[in-house]
Amino acid sequence: MLNLKQAITDFSNHCRYEKNLSLKSIRCYEIDLLQFTKFIEAQNFPSQINCIDKIHFKAYLKELSRWKPKTVKRKVATLKAMFNYLEFEDLIISNPLRKIKIQIKEPQFLPKALTLLESHALLSKTYDFLADKKRSAYSYQEALRNTAVIELLFATGARVSEISGLLHSSVDLESGLVTFFGKGGKQRMIQICNLDVLKILRAYCKHSKNNLSDGKFLLVNRLGNKLSDQSIRILVRNLASKANITKRVTPHMLRHTFATLLLENNVDIKYIQSMLGHSSIMTTQIYTHVSLEKQKQILADKHPRMNFSLSIP
Repeated sequence: MLNLKQAITDFSNHCRYEKNLSLKSIRCYEIDLLQFTKFIEAQNFPSQINCIDKIHFKAYLKELSRWKPKTVKRKVATLKAMFNYLEFEDLIISNPLRKIKIQIKEPQFLPKALTLLESHALLSKTYDFLADKKRSAYSYQEALRNTAVIELLFATGARVSEISGLLHSSVDLESGLVTFFGKGGKQRMIQICNLDVLKILRAYCKHSKNNLSDGKFLLVNRLGNKLSDQSIRILVRNLASKANITKRVTPHMLRHTFATLLLENNVDIKYIQSMLGHSSIMTTQIYTHVSLEKQKQILADKHPRMNFSLSIP
């Protein structure tokens, strides 16, 4: 009879070799499932997969109540994904999670974005470092790379993992077309139209040609290895601090900024959805609630009450 640990191994292999999920996603699944396994063992519940029923899941949900709703939602989704797989493969007699209806209310936090002025300040600071004539050759190359990172984040709205994992061959410097592989390996293309952005990318590639080839990552460190997600986060935070931006700026905030500023310029939300790589329009619609400044401008200029010159004597 299949036990829980073997079921997790089978599910992980399914995610890796059949669904082609990223190693990061698989690792998150494994962490969630390991936590469930430890709970089952600590409670002396049966570890045979067909012996696990809704009573055990309800006990686990009670254990999860101390976590944030978003975390609980993810952990439950992971368990559902595994048991749905086991059911599909006829590895379990019945799926106990089908009989449990779970409603997890997750508080909605509006995404934080930079203003246009703050965006300009951040970009300006990166170019200030390029203007320093006393830099060494490597220091100048690093400044080019850092500017390329900020320009790419702002120009494409890509996730930090997508920027970090961008291959040299995925950027066409002639046409300005950038190919990303997002969540689930989904491909999407973003057109860079700004000539100044293309100019900095070309300059970076020219000065880094010894470290770059078609099979290599575009953004690399001193050793020629891929610039990690965390390195990009630190880079963005440091540049924002030097630009005197008081907000805690992250790469994901630049993604929010990309979407928010496009929306403020009346770009159809369906196009923004496509550019962000959102599978559902519901994910993108959160940006419609963001810009209070734009709302103020619209209502001040276009509300019909502005046509009536009436006030208290």
